[in-house]
Amino acid sequence: MTSRSSLPALAAALLAAGCASGPPFIDVKQPDAMQVATRRGQFEMNCPAATGELLSREMVEPAIRARFGGQDRAEYTIGVAGCGQRTTYLVICAEDGSGCFAAGTRNMIRP
Repeated sequence: MTSRSSLPALAAALLAAGCASGPPFIDVKQPDAMQVATRRGQFEMNCPAATGELLSREMVEPAIRARFGGQDRAEYTIGVAGCGQRTTYLVICAEDGSGCFAAGTRNMIRP
């Protein structure tokens, strides 16, 4: 049986645990975004040694937030370079947990 003196401490601990949150979504999804862009770049450039570099990132709200729709998303610009080539990808990760998508290349440079 729980004593009355421990109830406030238990309530405070539960409240603190309920308020604790993990790292921001944009930080959580960054490794996934890097992997998606790097793998796509390696395939498109036919270069398994290609590596990715984060160029920018931001949280973006939907243009129109409908009553039941519109997800915030993390957008990353990731450069991938290797085998004398480089390109950039816009990677989008939705907060709904549907994963990350690497949008088409912005440019491909072959020296």
